[in-house]
Amino acid sequence: MLRCSWKESFGIDCFFCGFQRGFYLICQGDVLGSLAVFPALLPFLFVLIFTILHLFIQFKHGAKIIVTGFSVTVAIMLIHFTVKLITGAAYH
Repeated sequence: MLRCSWKESFGIDCFFCGFQRGFYLICQGDVLGSLAVFPALLPFLFVLIFTILHLFIQFKHGAKIIVTGFSVTVAIMLIHFTVKLITGAAYH
C-alpha cells in the first residue's frame, strides 16, 4: 500500500488515512472491517458511482443527490477524524 506523506511528515493521520485499507477490505468482502477502518468509504463509493451514472443517465434530481451524498461523506470523514483525534488513535 502507498505510504501517507501527511502522516510521515506530521506524525498524525490525514482525513483519508484508512481509505486504502478500507477499499482492500471491501474487495475481500469484509464490509464491517472496512467500516471500522474508514466509515466514509461506502458513501464515497456510492457518490462516485452515482456521479458517473449521472453523466450518462441524467437523473431528475441527480445533482441534489450528488451534493447531499458528498456532504454526508465529508461529515462522516470529519466526525471519524475528530473521534480519532480525541481518542488518540490518529497519533502513531
